[in-house]
Amino acid sequence: MKTASARHILVKSKDEAEAIKKKLAKGADFATLARKHSTCPSKRQGGNLGEFQRGDMVKAFDDVVFKKPVLTVHDPVKTKFGYHLIETIYRD
Repeated sequence: MKTASARHILVKSKDEAEAIKKKLAKGADFATLARKHSTCPSKRQGGNLGEFQRGDMVKAFDDVVFKKPVLTVHDPVKTKFGYHLIETIYRD
Protein backbone atom coordinates (compact mmCIF):
# COMPACT_ATOMS: atom_id res chain seq x y z
CA MET A 1 0.00 0.00 0.00
CA LYS A 2 1.36 3.42 -0.94
CA THR A 3 1.94 5.85 1.92
CA ALA A 4 2.69 9.55 2.09
CA SER A 5 3.09 12.40 4.51
CA ALA A 6 1.64 15.83 3.81
CA ARG A 7 0.70 19.09 5.41
CA HIS A 8 -2.09 21.42 4.44
CA ILE A 9 -3.88 24.65 5.17
CA LEU A 10 -7.67 24.38 4.98
CA VAL A 11 -9.74 27.54 4.49
CA LYS A 12 -13.31 28.31 3.47
CA SER A 13 -12.73 30.26 0.24
CA LYS A 14 -10.59 30.00 -2.86
CA ASP A 15 -9.67 33.68 -2.53
CA GLU A 16 -8.34 33.13 0.98
CA ALA A 17 -6.34 30.09 -0.18
CA GLU A 18 -4.83 32.04 -3.06
CA ALA A 19 -3.88 34.95 -0.76
CA ILE A 20 -2.11 32.52 1.59
CA LYS A 21 -0.35 30.85 -1.34
CA LYS A 22 1.04 34.26 -2.38
CA LYS A 23 2.43 34.73 1.13
CA LEU A 24 4.08 31.31 0.92
CA ALA A 25 5.60 32.21 -2.45
CA LYS A 26 7.14 35.28 -0.82
CA GLY A 27 8.80 33.11 1.83
CA ALA A 28 6.24 32.99 4.65
CA ASP A 29 6.46 29.96 6.94
CA PHE A 30 3.92 27.25 6.11
CA ALA A 31 3.44 26.07 9.70
CA THR A 32 2.92 29.62 10.99
CA LEU A 33 0.28 30.33 8.35
CA ALA A 34 -1.41 26.99 9.03
CA ARG A 35 -1.65 27.77 12.75
CA LYS A 36 -3.10 31.20 12.00
CA HIS A 37 -5.52 30.47 9.14
CA SER A 38 -6.39 26.77 8.87
CA THR A 39 -9.78 25.52 10.03
CA CYS A 40 -8.49 21.93 10.37
CA PRO A 41 -7.49 20.55 13.79
CA SER A 42 -4.09 19.76 12.21
CA LYS A 43 -3.33 23.48 12.50
CA ARG A 44 -1.97 22.75 15.98
CA GLN A 45 0.79 20.74 14.28
CA GLY A 46 1.41 23.42 11.66
CA GLY A 47 -0.90 21.64 9.23
CA ASN A 48 1.03 18.36 9.41
CA LEU A 49 -1.24 15.37 8.77
CA GLY A 50 1.43 12.76 9.43
CA GLU A 51 1.67 9.58 7.41
CA PHE A 52 -1.38 8.08 5.73
CA GLN A 53 -2.23 5.58 3.01
CA ARG A 54 -3.68 6.14 -0.41
CA GLY A 55 -7.47 6.16 -0.04
CA ASP A 56 -7.46 7.56 3.53
CA MET A 57 -8.23 11.07 2.25
CA VAL A 58 -10.90 12.28 -0.16
CA LYS A 59 -10.06 11.66 -3.84
CA ALA A 60 -9.15 15.25 -4.79
CA PHE A 61 -6.72 15.42 -1.85
CA ASP A 62 -5.26 11.97 -2.63
CA ASP A 63 -4.74 12.93 -6.27
CA VAL A 64 -2.50 15.84 -5.29
CA VAL A 65 -0.56 13.91 -2.66
CA PHE A 66 0.05 10.80 -4.74
CA LYS A 67 0.39 12.27 -8.25
CA LYS A 68 1.84 15.81 -8.04
CA PRO A 69 5.45 16.82 -7.27
CA VAL A 70 6.74 16.48 -3.70
CA LEU A 71 7.78 19.54 -1.64
CA THR A 72 5.66 21.91 -3.71
CA VAL A 73 2.65 23.85 -2.42
CA HIS A 74 -0.04 23.20 -5.02
CA ASP A 75 -2.89 25.44 -6.16
CA PRO A 76 -6.01 25.36 -4.00
CA VAL A 77 -7.85 22.05 -4.12
CA LYS A 78 -11.59 22.08 -3.41
CA THR A 79 -13.16 19.32 -1.35
CA LYS A 80 -16.34 19.08 0.70
CA PHE A 81 -14.32 20.53 3.61
CA GLY A 82 -13.21 23.72 1.82
CA TYR A 83 -10.05 24.74 -0.04
CA HIS A 84 -6.72 23.10 0.72
CA LEU A 85 -3.18 24.21 0.06
CA ILE A 86 -1.31 20.91 0.09
CA GLU A 87 2.39 20.13 0.30
CA THR A 88 3.46 16.51 0.09
CA ILE A 89 6.49 15.93 2.35
CA TYR A 90 7.27 12.44 1.04
CA ARG A 91 5.61 9.39 -0.47
CA ASP A 92 6.57 5.75 -0.90
